[in-house]
Formats: sequence, structure tokens, C-alpha cells
Amino acid sequence: MSTTPLKPAELRKTIDPVTLGFKDTSTLLQYPMSWIGQERAKTAADFGLAMHLPDYHLFVLGEVGSGRSSLLHQAMIEAAEKSPTPPDLCYLYNFTTPEKPIALRTPAGQGRLLHTSLEKLAETLFDEITHCLNGQDFKIKYEQLLKKFKKKETELYAQLDAYAEARHFSIRRETEQIVFTLRDNQGKILTEDALFKLPKTRRAKIDQAEQELHAEIIRYFEAIKRVENDKKNALDGLKRDSIQPLLNQRFSILRSSLHAELKKNARLQLFFDQIIQDILENLDSFESTGSNAERRRADTLGETLSRYRINLVVDNSELKGAPVIVEDNPHIHALFGSIDYQVEEGRIKTDFMRIRAGNLHKAHGGFIMLHLNDLLSDGAVWTRLRRLLRSNRLQIEEPASAFAASIPTTIEPEAVDVNIKIILIGAREDYYCLQHEDPEFIRRFRVKVDFTDSFNSNQDTYLASSVFIAHICHTRKLPHFSAAAVTRLLEESHREVDDQARQSAIFSHMEMLVLESSVQCQSRNGKLVEIADVSTALQTRTIRHNAPDQWLQESITDGDILISLNGEKTGQLNAITLIEMGDHCFGVPVRVTARTFAGDNGLLNIAHEVDMSGPIHDKGVLILQNYVSALFAHIAPLALSASIVFEQDYTGIEGDSASCAEFYALLSSLSRLPVKQSIAITGALNQYGEVLPVGGINDKIEGFFSICEKTGLNGEQGVLIPYRNKRHLMLNHDVIKAVEQGLFHIYTMQHVTEGLELLTGVPSGITDKRKVKKYPAKSVLGHAEKTLIDFRFACQAFHSKPDAS
Repeated sequence: MSTTPLKPAELRKTIDPVTLGFKDTSTLLQYPMSWIGQERAKTAADFGLAMHLPDYHLFVLGEVGSGRSSLLHQAMIEAAEKSPTPPDLCYLYNFTTPEKPIALRTPAGQGRLLHTSLEKLAETLFDEITHCLNGQDFKIKYEQLLKKFKKKETELYAQLDAYAEARHFSIRRETEQIVFTLRDNQGKILTEDALFKLPKTRRAKIDQAEQELHAEIIRYFEAIKRVENDKKNALDGLKRDSIQPLLNQRFSILRSSLHAELKKNARLQLFFDQIIQDILENLDSFESTGSNAERRRADTLGETLSRYRINLVVDNSELKGAPVIVEDNPHIHALFGSIDYQVEEGRIKTDFMRIRAGNLHKAHGGFIMLHLNDLLSDGAVWTRLRRLLRSNRLQIEEPASAFAASIPTTIEPEAVDVNIKIILIGAREDYYCLQHEDPEFIRRFRVKVDFTDSFNSNQDTYLASSVFIAHICHTRKLPHFSAAAVTRLLEESHREVDDQARQSAIFSHMEMLVLESSVQCQSRNGKLVEIADVSTALQTRTIRHNAPDQWLQESITDGDILISLNGEKTGQLNAITLIEMGDHCFGVPVRVTARTFAGDNGLLNIAHEVDMSGPIHDKGVLILQNYVSALFAHIAPLALSASIVFEQDYTGIEGDSASCAEFYALLSSLSRLPVKQSIAITGALNQYGEVLPVGGINDKIEGFFSICEKTGLNGEQGVLIPYRNKRHLMLNHDVIKAVEQGLFHIYTMQHVTEGLELLTGVPSGITDKRKVKKYPAKSVLGHAEKTLIDFRFACQAFHSKPDAS
């Protein structure tokens, strides 16, 4: 078989605007946007978002710009709308262990109601209690109790006075002690001198009476203390009895306003009971008189009332359905919550009201989207996320810090159970790396949502892509696109993946081209974006990026890089290499040369010898060597020493797409037949000589075409490519026009030997016979066979010399 020249119609996928069924994209806004070409990913996402069992989190694989984040976000919103609204989360003061605040979940909206009710209670409690304690009824009862105990104290004092008088003593009160004085029978004070004049027996009786009075005074003070305690208890009881109905009424109203579920919540009811008990035990804090009232409220009372509030850390009162959170800055506090601290009088303090929820708390009952790269950048976040996935419990804790030692007491909020669906966005290689490096983590993500890079095109995908364009124009307030302009965008989508049958799934590239084309339209004051605007946008983009491309082309045209585009040379031809520079890639010709000699060293890859070739290229050269050996196996063993090199390459070689070019250079050198320099070759081959497709085919062809165009097209130039790359052709219109005019040619081959006749003008020598004994003498392989036989004779003659070593 021989090479096949391609017709212009085969060089590009062309879409007829009429087949789209609309005049411009403004008529498509009625259609919703869809998961274009991502049916597998959509099915997986719908399954994962609807699966409410543990460890069925979603790992989303795909390239940046494929719509993986935006489409999953939309799917999360749709799933959330069908889900129930999760409860609020509050933290309560722990009256038993204050350093361990208590967590409480309430039905959505009840947390805010409870928070507001307790805030109002705390605000009005002081005035209501003070008003009650200052009421007329309370004062009357209070005065009655005071009189009762005053009377009791008076009776006790009278009893003590009578006791002292019976023993000739008089008593009087001085502050908190009682002073007694000895008197004679006439009631006069008995002086010390008079006392010593009394008989001894009398003095002894007086001493005994004094001791008895001392004991009675002690008993008096003990009785007074009991009375004081009884009075305090009675007054406190009166206060409690007066305030208890008020508190019962207020909390009864509060309880009646709660959701039925909260009315049965034992934890909340216990909290209410503890508030009531705490108020009754601290009624003194609610009493203030005179100018000190405000100070008391701010100092003592404020601390007491703060215990009766709740800290509403997650408020879902305004949420309809489940929460949807996209966390773009997942530091440890943003995800897991934090505890705030305040410096007061040089000391760092905190309490349960300073607990702050993280987004993982807020995502309870719903969905949260995270990006793997963000998580891997912080080891602490990664560790705590793995712990969460294992236990499904969230604990707010402060990491060790420089000022931790200066905190006298910290708090440990109660951990809470959470039910979260995590959507993790990552690259495909990261997913498989985690499977190997951290299988425990990855097994929690049982739903794999795989976004493809490209998809088969058809009328449905064209319509869906057109709808996508329409919505971009509407959202960004841009001019709409004509049907012809849309076809240009769709064709560019085919070009991105180098495939006439498939479109690119990286729709961010299409969006970028829509924006740039719209700018071109607006610059000419157009109402619709036309095909010329899209073409101009593509041209200007190329100009912004093609400086390296232009530099290499100028080096060739200036003669710094040696490339022959005319005539014939032996052992020398042009291959095409692809240079990738991130957002821009281009093809450039490179000279491949081969030299052959009599010897037994085989094929030498010069780049490999100096460590300038990669493993894939080395593999290709070994395949080439073995295929050549197989072609001439009938005259084996071969007496051949040969070398192959890419001339003027100083950066290294990787890939096997030049295997065919290397084969032709080697056969040209062996056969002593010159090959055309006007035809560049690209293509890989296997051990049977079958030509394999290569990547970057369009950039390679266009790169060689640009060099030929700069030096002048003469109708002889062209490229020889694998037949299996035929469907990958999406060449620009300049190349197609040159082919139509017969100034440039594109040939295809299925087997490497098919290109020999095109390049040399001599038949290859391959026949349909399976076993070859000798190739035709006037064929390329026949000439090469003759050379190899001559090499063998030369080697035999050399080794037969007596002095040959």
C-alpha cells in the first residue's frame, strides 16, 4: 500500500449553523444548563448526595475548569432543598461543672426563640425581683418578721439582765460585747477596795456568781446567734416564697412558647430548674439601694445573669432545607470552631458565651465542599478531619499556643455528633495517591464522581453547549452569539481535544473565549457576536502567547537552526516535535540524521548516551532497532553500526513520535537513497511496523506549515502522519486553504513502509508474500539489503586479516 493524501474536507470538523436550529443564543435562555457530557459524574453525584449512610462522602475527580465545583455546588443546592432543615446548636452554662459547657440541639428556629427569651428574662429579671422585694405586701411581712425576732432578742436580753441582777451585777451592751458591773446591796457600784474588805466567803460567792454570769453571757450570745440564723433563714425563706411564684410564672410562659420537642427535653428542663434555683440562692445580688445600684448590677449581678443566657452558635432559623457550605479557606478555626479570649485586668478570661462554631458545625444535616489541596497544606486540619471522619463527632478545642500558659482556666465544650456530607474536590492523581498512601481516609469517600476531560459530540451536546453560551451572555450582560459564531466556538471545543468526534469538557476555556469574543464585538459596536469576532479573539490570544514560537521560527528562517525545506538529502529529514509551555504549545521541525557503517555495534542513540533522552524515546529507538532487524532477518546476522540524533537539540528528548522519522533516516542512509526535505514526518511505530497515533498532531502540522509559509510554499511541501490520527485533525483555515490550492499536502500511512516511496520516489520493496528471501533490487529495502550484505562482507574480510584483533 502507499500513502494516502487527505482531502480538505477531511482536515477539520465543520459544523453547519443551520443544523443548530436557532439564529442566536438569546432564544435559548428558556433552557436550563445541564451536565454537558458528564452523565457518569451526574449519576454518581446524585447517588452520593442522596445516600444518607456513613462513609458515603463524595470525592470529585477532574481537571480544573471542567465545572466540577460549580456543577457539584448546584447539585448540593438541589439536594439540600429536598432535605429537612437541621436543628440549631446552643451551648448552656454548666452549673455543676462550669468549665464544661453543655451542648443542646433545638429544632430549627427554636434556638433563636430560646436565646431571645432568655435574653429578655435576664434583662428584666433584676427590675422584676427588685419590684417584688420592694412591694408593700413583702415589706409588711418583712417588718413582722423583724419585729418577731427583735422581740425574741429583747426577751433574751431581759432574761440575761435579770440573771445578772439576781447576782448583784448590772449589764450593758457595747458593740458586740456585754460589759457587767458588780454592785452592793444598795445597788451602788462595788469598788475594788470595798471588794477586798468583804469577808473571804463573800468574795468566793461573788467569784462564783461572776463565773456563772460569764457562762450565761456565752449562752446568751449562742442563743442570739441562733436567733440571727433563724431570722436570716426566715427572711430568705420569705424572699424565696415571694420570688418563687414570679419565677414559676415566667418560666411557665417560657416553656409554653417552646416547641413540643423542647418541652420534653430533659436537659433543657433541668437547665431551667437550675436557673430558678440559682436565682433563689443569689437573691442578695438582686438587692441594691441608693447610688450603689448600678455598680452592683454591673459587677455582681452581671456575672450572675450571664449564666442564664444561651450561646446560639448555629442558627438555622432562616434556612430552608439543609445547609450548603463552600469552604474556600479551611483553616482550623473556620472548620472546627474556636474559643475567644478576653483580657481583663491583665488576665485572660473566657466563658461559654465565647464559644464559636466552625463551618463543620454549621454543615450538620447538610453538605460542605472542600478542596483537597487546601486541606493538605495544613497538617493539623488534615489530622482533625481524619478524626472527624472516623468518629462523626466534633470537639471544639484550642490548639497549643504561645499564651496557653497564661490562661488560668480554659473551657472544654461538650463534643457533638454531626451528620455531614463532605464533597472533596481533587485531581485524579491525588485520588489514586490517597488510595495508596492513606486507605483509611479514602475509604470514607465511597462515591467517586469522575469528571471526564472530553465527551462524544452530537446534536444534543451542541445544543447544551449553546445553552451554556447563552447563559454566560445573560449572566455577564454580554451580546449574544449568532449561530455561526457558536459553530466556531464548538469547532474550537473539538480542537482543544484534537478530535473530530469529541468535545472538550473544560468549559472554562469556552467561557474565556466567549468573554474575549464579546470584547471584540463590543469594540466594533456590534449587537451580535459573529464568527469574525471569535476568529479575532483566537488570533489575539495566539499573539499574546506565541513569542517562543515566533523566536524559534525566526531562528530557522535566519539559518541559526538548520532545516532544509527543499531538495533531497541522504540520511537526513525533518521530524516534528511538540513544545508544551503551560497554556501554549506549538510544533516545530527538527532535523533527524542517521549514519550507517559496517560493524557490529548496532543502533546507537546519541541522545541516550549523553543522558538527554527520556525512557519513552529510548523505548521507541529499541523498537525501531528490532523492527529493522526483523526486516532483514533473512540475511542475519547483521553487520551494522549506526547512529541517530536530533540535530541542534539542547534540552533533551522525550516521546516516541519521531520513531517513523528515525526509521526513514536510517533506511535512507542504508539504501544510499536521498529523501525529500519538503515533507516532515511524525508518527510512532510498533515492532511490526504499524504506525501508531501521536499527540499534538494539529500543532505539529501547523508548526511545520508556518515555517514553509514563511520561506514560501512551492506545492511540494507537506507532512506525513499516522492514518490513525485522521480523526484528530482540526487544522486552522490557513492550512486547509493551502491544501485546497495544492500548495501543501497531508499524507497518511498505516504502515511505516508506506512512506518510503513518497519520500524517495522508489518502491519500498514490500510485497504481499509473508516470507521474504530477497527484496527487489530496485526498491528501497533492496538497496538497503545490498548495503547490509556489503557491510557483512567488509566485516568478514576485516576479521579474516592475520593482524585483525
